[in-house]
Amino acid sequence: MPLSDLYDPGRGYLVNDTCIIEADVAVRKVVDYWSHDSKKETGYVGLKNQGATCYMNSLLQTLYHIPYFRKAVYHMPTTENDNPSGSIPLALQSLFYKLQYSDTSVATKELTKSFGWDTYDSFMQHDVQELNRVLCEKLEDKMKGTVVEGTIQQLFEGHHMNYIECINVEYKSTRKESFYDLQLDVKGCKDIYASFDKYVEVERLEGDNKYHAEQYGLQDARKGVLFIDFPPVLQLQLKRFEYDFVRDTMVKINDRYEFPLQLDLDRENRKYLSPEADSSVRNLYTLHSVLVHSGGVHGGHYYAYIRPTLSDQWFKFDDERVTKEDMKRALEEQYGGEEELPQTNPGFNNSPFKFTKYSNAYMLVYIRESDTDKIICNVDEKDIAEHLRIRLKKEQEEKEQKRKEKAEAHLYTIIKVAQDEDLVHQIGKDIYFDLVDHDKVRQFRIQKQLTFNSFKGQLPNSIVLGDTERLGASRLLYHYKLNIDFPRKKLRRSLGYQCNFNVSGYGPNAKIIHTAQTAHSHLKRKLNLALSNCPSISWMPTCRGFSLMLGVVGQLREVSNKANNAELKLFLEVAVGLDMQPLPPPEKTKEDIILFFKLYDPIKEELRYVGRLFVKGNGKPMDILKKLNEMAGFAPDEEIELFEEIKYEPNVMCEHIDKKLSFRSSQLEDGDIICFQKSPQGLSSEECNYPTFSAFLIYVHNRQSAESFVDSNDRNARIEVCGKDKSVVVRFRSLEKPKEDEFCLELSKQNNYDEVVEYVARRLGLDDASKIRLTSHNCYSQQPKPQPIKYRGAERLTDMLIHYNQVISDILYYEVLDIPLPELQGLKTLKVAFHHATKDEVVIHTIRLPKQSSVGDVINDLKSTVELSHPDAELRLLEVFYHKIYKIFPLQEKIENINDQYWTLRAEEIPEEEKNLGPNYRLIHVYHFMKDTAQNQQIHNFGDPFFLAINDNETLGEIKMRIQKKLHVPDEEFSKWKFAFLSLGRPEYLQDSDIVSSRFQRRDVYGAWEQYLGLEHSDNTPRRSYAANQNRHTFEKPVRIYN
Repeated sequence: MPLSDLYDPGRGYLVNDTCIIEADVAVRKVVDYWSHDSKKETGYVGLKNQGATCYMNSLLQTLYHIPYFRKAVYHMPTTENDNPSGSIPLALQSLFYKLQYSDTSVATKELTKSFGWDTYDSFMQHDVQELNRVLCEKLEDKMKGTVVEGTIQQLFEGHHMNYIECINVEYKSTRKESFYDLQLDVKGCKDIYASFDKYVEVERLEGDNKYHAEQYGLQDARKGVLFIDFPPVLQLQLKRFEYDFVRDTMVKINDRYEFPLQLDLDRENRKYLSPEADSSVRNLYTLHSVLVHSGGVHGGHYYAYIRPTLSDQWFKFDDERVTKEDMKRALEEQYGGEEELPQTNPGFNNSPFKFTKYSNAYMLVYIRESDTDKIICNVDEKDIAEHLRIRLKKEQEEKEQKRKEKAEAHLYTIIKVAQDEDLVHQIGKDIYFDLVDHDKVRQFRIQKQLTFNSFKGQLPNSIVLGDTERLGASRLLYHYKLNIDFPRKKLRRSLGYQCNFNVSGYGPNAKIIHTAQTAHSHLKRKLNLALSNCPSISWMPTCRGFSLMLGVVGQLREVSNKANNAELKLFLEVAVGLDMQPLPPPEKTKEDIILFFKLYDPIKEELRYVGRLFVKGNGKPMDILKKLNEMAGFAPDEEIELFEEIKYEPNVMCEHIDKKLSFRSSQLEDGDIICFQKSPQGLSSEECNYPTFSAFLIYVHNRQSAESFVDSNDRNARIEVCGKDKSVVVRFRSLEKPKEDEFCLELSKQNNYDEVVEYVARRLGLDDASKIRLTSHNCYSQQPKPQPIKYRGAERLTDMLIHYNQVISDILYYEVLDIPLPELQGLKTLKVAFHHATKDEVVIHTIRLPKQSSVGDVINDLKSTVELSHPDAELRLLEVFYHKIYKIFPLQEKIENINDQYWTLRAEEIPEEEKNLGPNYRLIHVYHFMKDTAQNQQIHNFGDPFFLAINDNETLGEIKMRIQKKLHVPDEEFSKWKFAFLSLGRPEYLQDSDIVSSRFQRRDVYGAWEQYLGLEHSDNTPRRSYAANQNRHTFEKPVRIYN
């Protein structure tokens, strides 16, 4: 502002030579987003977003904070044997319980798994209104036959009456309908009341649009809707998304639209209610929830503002984050419209900058004030089934224990102790290379400051008490030897030492002793050598050997950690005598090395652990052959071959051992693993697939490499393209049940087409593999590909699994045909719907004929299988699409190019009156239709279309009589029908005296299906409990809950 303006008396800034300046100071608490504790700050917790599930989270929070609904969910019968991933009631109970009692945000994966959703569904954003309808429909069905049956109706169901009332005569037609939510117009309405006014607006039926009243003919009438009753919980869906006919696309309506905190639907002398409405019910509602959509027509973000107790305090539930908000933020800022930015230079006459607010209310939830005490009720643990409380409390305790352990992890270390029995149980089942998976052995969580002697004293007691039956008498043994397990794969060649510590004495007082006087210096020399040869490992060269062992456990762990192990992994060596009494472990000299032995059976393709031996380093394998045969149960002179395991990744390295060389010469040292087997000489390929241990280990490696890419619990799993010699585990699904894995087969990626179908046929017990037809998997839609794999249409298994040259799936679909696939491919298969002439039934027939066959051949084939009204009846084949007839197929047309995948093929008898039409007759199309009031009176066809032969001079009145007789419509219902001539979707309503044929163009004009006689009436065909959502704003697949 210029200084001259300040001194100008006319401006009023200076009064008595004084200028008063006022400043508004807002003190805001600085909130760290990442450290925000929703439970601590608000008392509520949020829901985790799986990818694009914010729409579901906002709806679930809204439903959860309707206590009556939550209590009903808790009372749905479930059992302790139910699995939450397969039971919607139990999954929802679990979710609600965690929202009520958890201190951190809650995951929704169990719930979506119970829906039958996969990862693809979790990353597909849907419409919250549609999910609300589908979920409530599913819960309504699940509640049937239980103590909470009817809860959904009690909470959300209201009724309105559609009426048509004649103005000049005493006639009124009414129809009562129920609703679970109301869709209110936003465009052209400033607030909710304007939307309700538009909802009950009266339409006048006059002129060409007169109403045909029973017994009174065409009459001027009023048409409208009035409400009979409103539900206790009123859900209002705001139509923020509409179809723009000018731009031919969906658009979001961001106009300002106001909604009150208190909604009075009895206003203006109850103008929204019908005379039959209960006048004793006060329809005064208070706002409970505001669901907000932020974004545009192609996507965005959902969150909710909720008043859980209907107090003045609002809360914002935005996925995991819950915050306190004021009323202005929850109401006024969600009206939408435009917002003005404050001017940065108010002294200049620049126009204010306005921008559209893309965050606005999308769904509103009101609760009737007279039902508040019933709906906002108390829900506590007594409403939750005992088995559910026990299950979920246990989950919470385990979660809390893990959290506590994580917080104290720096004070503890994990020691994993393996024994001989662990090797016996794992080798050949879980383990093929190496000795043991330490994640499946005994674990001890030990304080780092605990001395090793103290841990050593605790170890035997723990083992004895843990496996009383499994260890038998050997469990009483307190003699043991501990071996630090260094990573053999990297250190064996340079280290070649396993750090043996013998223990003398029994129980806690046992002491670690040296096995040789030079052990200390030998270990130190080996460790330093390992460091120099393995530069990738960081190692302190000042390691002091056994002095660490006698120190604290934390220091011992450091030795293991330097070798890239996160935990300390030990092996407990136990020795017993024939009388099962403890024996001291054998004395180990400098020349002694310990070797572990596995036995491979090439016939059975089995691998097992048979034991360990101390051998002299300068000895030879020939010296222990008899002992190995004894361990294997072979004859003493059995010829055996020995192999040393060296490396497994990235490729297998397994070397044959020369039995004549010494162990040292073969570079065998402490802890090495030898696998032996009977000599493979003389074994044929028919007797065994993998005659040597090396070949078997390569096979196992290839199989596990393929499986490692597949997570059997993740339906969106992928496996990368592996090497040509790799195998893969393929999941096979029946084409009729594309969501369920039926069986798995381990196949080579180089298997050809014949080999793959042969394996599948063998698994299904079929003699003829040519009757198997396979279909590939679409990795993006998670559905079978539209076209099956042709007979020998894929050279290798890889070609069947590959998707767009990038990744290969691990899923194939199969179907069992009734004829061989090569024969089927020479045929054309058509599905034809046959409409019986005198019965109200439709039967689908599958017809297979050679591809060069004609439509006439199809007709003849049908005649031999269907029931005709009389033996001489003639048939015709029609092409029907979206309830319109597009074509009558000529009898001579070839069937090879007929597509029944998207169009319906309909066969029917030709009525006698349509045969040999004279010059004064013509065949017209007759379709059923209705106008959608929610979509600007858009025409929608439904039902079965048909042909009608009419005379050039025939009036509508005469034609109506024939149509009523043909369709068997009762008089009362038929009197409500209206008749119109439609061309390109525009109706021209007809009078009974109108000549119908004059409206139609000459015969055989292309596009004749768009000119038809329309029968306007309501669609009474069976439908879902909820009408299809007309407010979808993106082109995603619809919300489905499968279980």
